[in-house]
This record gives sequence, structure tokens and C-alpha cells, in this order.
Amino acid sequence: MEQDKGYKGVEQKRKVGFREWWSEARPTKTAVFWSWVGSVVLTMIIGFAWGGWVTGGTAQSLAEKMAEDAVVKRLAPICVVQFKQAPGKDQKLKELEKTDSWQRSEYVEKQGWATMPGEEKPDSKVASECTRLLMLISK
Repeated sequence: MEQDKGYKGVEQKRKVGFREWWSEARPTKTAVFWSWVGSVVLTMIIGFAWGGWVTGGTAQSLAEKMAEDAVVKRLAPICVVQFKQAPGKDQKLKELEKTDSWQRSEYVEKQGWATMPGEEKPDSKVASECTRLLMLISK
């Protein structure tokens, strides 16, 4: 009987395995809520950083830039055709080659090749792309 006195009021702890602990675990509402919030935030971080997600404003500006680039790509060959129709084109191409690379688009603008039919002034982006194409022709 004396052996029982030592164990009165003291519960013996038994070793509980993970599987049993997991099945008996009952998370609180607070833990569930913050787990949900953390999951949402982590999903957003991963999505925007590596998943390719963008905001509506970013998508709009990307679409506008792509549209502008597409228009420039379509107008640059017209600029080349206008160059080919210009008198003294061989001499002007040599002058263009001798011009510093950062001034070439200005040269194309001054020659009027980057001025599209119906327009009053040349487009600098078309002139840049036209210069690139003309340099390919000269090689």
C-alpha cells in the first residue's frame, strides 16, 4: 500500500506518437485564422514574385508597350522603302554609316524617311528601328 501513496494525485505520462497526437489535436479558431492569413500572404508573394502575376495597371502598361512596339515594327519597313526611293541613297547610306551610332536615328529623321505618309513630323522610335534595318542592309 505504501507504494500507492507515492503515486496518488500524480498521473503517469505515457509516450504519445505523432499519429495519435495529430488525430487528437484540436486547433483554436485563432490558430486556424492566422494559418489562413499566412497561407494567403505566402501564395501572393510566390505568385507575384515567381508566378508571373501582375496587377491590372502593369498589364495595361505592358499591353500598350507591346502595341506601340508592334506599330513601330510595321512602320519601319515603310521608312526603308522611303530610303530606297530617295535620290542619292547610296551616298546617304555611306553618310549614315559614318555617323556616330547615337546620332543615326536623328540623321534618318532629318532625311524625312521616318516621316510616315500623312504625318507632319518623324517618329523617333520608327527612326531608331529604321536605322537598325538600314544598318543590316549596309552589311
